[in-house]
Amino acid sequence: MVNTSLFLVVILLANIMQGITGFAGTILAMPPGLMLVGYPVAKPVLNVLGLLSGIYVLSGHKDQVCWKEVRKIVIVMALGILAGIGIRGAFAGKEQMLYKLLGFFVIFLAVQGFWGSLKRRGEEPEGPEHGKDSPALAVLLVLAGIVHGIFVSGGPLLIGYLTKKVKDKVSFRATISTVWVFLNTVILVDDIRSGLWNPSLLAVQAVSIPFLLAGMFIGSRLYARISQALFMGLTYILLFVSGISLLLK
Repeated sequence: MVNTSLFLVVILLANIMQGITGFAGTILAMPPGLMLVGYPVAKPVLNVLGLLSGIYVLSGHKDQVCWKEVRKIVIVMALGILAGIGIRGAFAGKEQMLYKLLGFFVIFLAVQGFWGSLKRRGEEPEGPEHGKDSPALAVLLVLAGIVHGIFVSGGPLLIGYLTKKVKDKVSFRATISTVWVFLNTVILVDDIRSGLWNPSLLAVQAVSIPFLLAGMFIGSRLYARISQALFMGLTYILLFVSGISLLLK
């Protein structure tokens, strides 16, 4: 009971960040969630909360979604998710190794992105979209899908892609939230197929939803007060924290 209560507090705090950025909730909640309630509870519960938080943001910002990017991301990452589900089965019991490799890569993305934002300071703001497609960005999306299929934590890698494509903070937040609606539904279907859902898990999920909504509400209020420059800086800082969390997992 104590561990479950602490897990709910983690959900509240993580989803305050989710409400601000549109991506950090699951990956920030996963490390303590694994320690408190274990993978069979933390993974499916946080996946559904990520799905609900995406719906929460999308419901108020449909017009700001970059649907061109959503279609591309969902198709590529969905293929990666299918691969990730297969890898998860093949590497059962070896998730620690995968997390550490991912953690180093995420930290690299955060440092690179933050340094790039410092170099761009003082330049003219860019439009909602910029940047050309490249093989490297396509690989990044596939990796994001694979990681999401294993750990429901593909957000940092998707951020590495999306920060190069969508600069407007409203469009960025709405677009990434829409992606989670589609992709977390795929994960949910696989969790049901795998038999993870049972009455006790449903009880934890039901109790967790008010904590999700409270966190998203607080995060949304904070988000409205943050400038675009601060928003992007916060995004990279959270990306760095996510990488450290993965290394400590």
